[in-house]
Amino acid sequence: MAEIKKIKTALISVFHKDGLERLLAKLHDEGVKFLSTGGTQQFVESLGYECQTVESVTSYPSILGGRVKTLHPKIFGGILARRDNEVDRKQMEQYDIPAIDLVIVDLYPFEQTVESGAPDADIIEKIDIGGISLIRAGAKNFKDVVIVPSRAEYGMLFDILNKNGAQTTLEERKLFAGRAFGISSHYDTAIHAWFAK
Repeated sequence: MAEIKKIKTALISVFHKDGLERLLAKLHDEGVKFLSTGGTQQFVESLGYECQTVESVTSYPSILGGRVKTLHPKIFGGILARRDNEVDRKQMEQYDIPAIDLVIVDLYPFEQTVESGAPDADIIEKIDIGGISLIRAGAKNFKDVVIVPSRAEYGMLFDILNKNGAQTTLEERKLFAGRAFGISSHYDTAIHAWFAK
């Protein structure tokens, strides 16, 4: 059935690593390949799992002090490509864009940084760009992609994996997408409130 999608490759980009071990173990058991960058990639490998680097896909290192890591057509193309669209599929092949079926994100802690009384320069660096973009891209393409937009959804995905293996229904993916836009909205509202002050 077209609505059932198998998870083959997961892009993981998280600030907080806690709670991720159990999910990674289950995904690994299901044969899901991992793709990541920086500290997250090191964390995944420290658990004994292979993890392809984003840099090996994009041919670009993390640049500008880590401000630009995942923002690249090969990453966002892999998330946003419509799997049932022939033109999209041909362009994925033409530009060697890997399909990404699952995106796991935990955003920079903007609100906590504000509450800590940190200086403005530190607060600005906690405005997540890549993470929020991954969330929006994954949620937009929920027809084909599972987006896990925060630690709060790890349990939801774990339960699905336990029940059905590494596959999801359209209804499940749409539920995750709804949660994703809720998190995106809350995050941007917090940033707006800080600027408004």
